[in-house]
Amino acid sequence: MSMLPNFINGEFVVPTGVATIDVVSPSTGVKIAAVPRSTSSHVDEAVQAAREAFPAWSGLTIKARAAIMFKFHSLVDTHSAELAAIIVRENGKNLAEALADVAKGNETVEWSTSLPQLAAGRQLEVSRGVMCQETREPLGVVAAIVPFNFPAMVPMWTIPISLTMGNCVILKPSEKVPLTMQRMVELMVTAGVPPGVFQIVHGAAEVVTSMCDHPDISAVSFVGSSKVAEIVTKRCQAVNKRVLALGGAKNHLLALPDCDVAMTSRDVVASFAGCAGQRCMAASVLLLVSDGSNELKQTFMETLVKEIVATASNLKAGQAGGEVGPLIDNIAKQRVLEYINEAEANGATILLDGRSWAKERTEGFWVGPTIILHNNVDDRAMKEEIFGPVLSVYVANSWDEAIAIENANPYGNAACIYTEKGANAEWFIKKFRAAMLGVNVGIPVPREPFSFGGLYGTLSKFGNVDITGDGAMEFFSNRIKVTSKWSASYSAASNNAAKKQKTAAYEDKASFDGKM
Repeated sequence: MSMLPNFINGEFVVPTGVATIDVVSPSTGVKIAAVPRSTSSHVDEAVQAAREAFPAWSGLTIKARAAIMFKFHSLVDTHSAELAAIIVRENGKNLAEALADVAKGNETVEWSTSLPQLAAGRQLEVSRGVMCQETREPLGVVAAIVPFNFPAMVPMWTIPISLTMGNCVILKPSEKVPLTMQRMVELMVTAGVPPGVFQIVHGAAEVVTSMCDHPDISAVSFVGSSKVAEIVTKRCQAVNKRVLALGGAKNHLLALPDCDVAMTSRDVVASFAGCAGQRCMAASVLLLVSDGSNELKQTFMETLVKEIVATASNLKAGQAGGEVGPLIDNIAKQRVLEYINEAEANGATILLDGRSWAKERTEGFWVGPTIILHNNVDDRAMKEEIFGPVLSVYVANSWDEAIAIENANPYGNAACIYTEKGANAEWFIKKFRAAMLGVNVGIPVPREPFSFGGLYGTLSKFGNVDITGDGAMEFFSNRIKVTSKWSASYSAASNNAAKKQKTAAYEDKASFDGKM
């Protein structure tokens, strides 16, 4: 099977003399492609092409760049079924999830087309005859490093916004799912993105470190594991490079006795089992917030938990809409199985066992929805990111205990409260230690124009600002401030001000213009 080419300076180029990484379909375990282990020299080649393309690209008006994104948006919409089929094959999502992956990515492309209005800058007369103007200018060459779990959406979190702001972008796709962006770059070329403005360099760790270290790459965005997010952040910061790095998550859902059982059960199952649990906004822990009584605990078990188990039990393995697809690879499969086995060995009760899928389906990397009832809050499955279709359930004896468990979580992506009372929701929302919060919404992903990002000071977020919306507009631009005066307008304004100041109560004591 031939090696996938890099896309450099408007051409697909196959690197020579490099090793390859197999791309394997998660549903079958069969090799479907191979990507090159590109080196720092390939990154440098892309950077040089981007530097040459930058003056002309940044010299276009932002409206002209947005017009190209309009065309790209239309092309993605037209080819959405084709792109979704690629995602199903290389990532394992079911078809409905793959179509949503494409649509959500294209929603960010759509938002980028509004940047001529949003990034217009501002101007104000700040003192008599003195004007202050603020504009946004592109950074130059920037890099994007993306994960496997959303082959279309996560790259689109940054690429269209960065391009429309006038930057040139070099992408390192996940070596596990390179095919989606390989097709999308063809659509970008058709839309009119010039050579050198958007490029792809395949590979692994050497490409990442080269992007962090390269002196002509002005900024790096990263989405992936917390471990690598921290490494990327420290490496970029060591050379004073702008960096935005999002890590993992351990998201908690809290259910109060007054929650709507039917709605909550459907939402919890969709949150923990959708996309095979391989998303940083997936539910991982469900805390049943009790009052310490056996009666209320029993009520929870006989209503909400019973309904969640029943709903999840009806899910089938497969890649049609509504089915649960495979995990990305065998490493992921073995990791998920290890957490389930360990929890059971430590005394947890397996309410729904998805390990049977691993035994029954010998091709591919399958683990079914699994629900674990814990009696020990210190179980590893209660604390660590699993990244699979596993839900840990625990009964908290009070509101304070539930919040204490959620707050002790070192991650800070998402949390949700299920209740029918606004006052209850407000109490928990104010106390959660996470940045994206839901009320009766188990996957509280902000949609444009709101930006996406975890909480500073946690394992979910490193570096600067949020990754979509106005966060990305800020990250991918420099604010340039110009303060100016002109002799004629300044003299007229000064004379006017002098006359008015004889009777006015206000005097601009903060003005330092012309003063010592």
